[in-house]
Amino acid sequence: MSAPKDRFRLPAGLPVALARDTSLWSGGRVATGGAPWKVVRLADAARPHLAALRRAGRSGLADPSPLGRALARRLLDLGMADPLPAPRPGPHDVTVVIPAYERADELERSVAAVGDVPVVVVDDASPDPGPLRRVAEAHGARLVRHSRNRGPAAARNTGLRLVETRFAAFVDSDCRPMAGWLDVLVPHFDDPRVAAVAPRIVPMSDDTGLLARYETARSALDMGLRPALVRPGGRLGFVPTATLLIRVAAVPDDPFDEDLRLGEDVDFVWRLGDRGWNVRYEPAARVAHTPRLRPAAWARRRHEYGTSAADLARRHPGRLAPARPSLWNLAVLGLLARGRPGAAAGVAGVAAALLARRLSRLPADWSLAAAIVGKGVTADAAALGHALRREWWPLGLVALAASRRSRVARAAAAAMLAPIALEWLRQRPVVDPVRYTVLRLAEDVAYGSGVTAASARARSAAPLLPDVRFPESFPAAAERARKAAGRWIAAVRPAGRDPRSRLPR
Repeated sequence: MSAPKDRFRLPAGLPVALARDTSLWSGGRVATGGAPWKVVRLADAARPHLAALRRAGRSGLADPSPLGRALARRLLDLGMADPLPAPRPGPHDVTVVIPAYERADELERSVAAVGDVPVVVVDDASPDPGPLRRVAEAHGARLVRHSRNRGPAAARNTGLRLVETRFAAFVDSDCRPMAGWLDVLVPHFDDPRVAAVAPRIVPMSDDTGLLARYETARSALDMGLRPALVRPGGRLGFVPTATLLIRVAAVPDDPFDEDLRLGEDVDFVWRLGDRGWNVRYEPAARVAHTPRLRPAAWARRRHEYGTSAADLARRHPGRLAPARPSLWNLAVLGLLARGRPGAAAGVAGVAAALLARRLSRLPADWSLAAAIVGKGVTADAAALGHALRREWWPLGLVALAASRRSRVARAAAAAMLAPIALEWLRQRPVVDPVRYTVLRLAEDVAYGSGVTAASARARSAAPLLPDVRFPESFPAAAERARKAAGRWIAAVRPAGRDPRSRLPR
């Protein structure tokens, strides 16, 4: 089902706040940020409303005027603002669908945690159906059973066909929603454009070993502390369906691709966005998850995540590129890697001057172009380092091994390791920096080896090839720019691609 554009008017009472990475320029006539990152020109009439939003800060503002609502609608759809709906106590018109395969003890805890709502348990052909049946009966849940194992996508589709409420929540059997989760998530659907909302999923176990402590800092399912609009190329390009609340009317029949055993959640979220719906991430709602803490199982799961890349690349051409650097930024980074900072500064200066010329129709001075170039160089360096740790992991390992002998290898190693060091400094996990870095590299290599294996099986290099952005003087790039022209100007995309906008880690 496509999103009904005529029903997207924002309710007057829904407050919004500018997103933390939204920046305003030229007195509020130009804004940068969003998902994906972009530059937009704002109408002069919107400036007073934007100024009021900025003064409100993270407390937000519900501007009741037609122009204020239209501005809020546009900022939300660009990812430049966050909705701030107030939590609302139930009862909620929600049915929970739990796909399950064995692990009756996990199912017991999951059903007990979801609260006083209808529950459908889908047994995906467990060898012994008795334990799951007893758990469902004890909690008054409806149980359906597949005659053969068909995977989580099919199990969710089966459960969704039985839902008669306005909303459905997919909850994996090893997930346990915390108190008040629906009170926080359901109000997001006051925005008629929202099709799905995901909570924050955090690992929780009694284990205190090294891997458990690492998982606490960097779980594969934990999307972080900041709310976001979920969109390919944005800060969050997907959310897992380990726990996800959806608007039933927004999804087609059998919305999950049953041919996908992995990556079906990424495919589902991307197709919702392609139909014009918004998907949001709300970390104020929390869900506990049982992590895999045996090293072999932990690494194998990361490898399995990577194997979804080839199937997703075939279904969504162009979205799986491991990096999207601009040619200008590559030139700057290459000169820095060769130890020529003066020449690198010169190239960056030329790029900023040409960009300023392109932005001349905007009410902004040269500082905007300089900031964009600086942000782009930094982001592309991080994206290339991320690709060297994951999709291009053989090259990355060579760079680490050769870093003492080669200036270029040292630059590559710095691009790989600096983001990990900054991550450790920000989070201060209960893991020393050396072991944190080793585990981080091991995790990325495990994932990247899955991408490599899947690409080889599919005989496709699409998930391994970068998408280099050429200067606008090149015909293909110029054609893209002409298509993007309009009142809301996507002037550039300098920020590269955030590592978390790809696939499950």
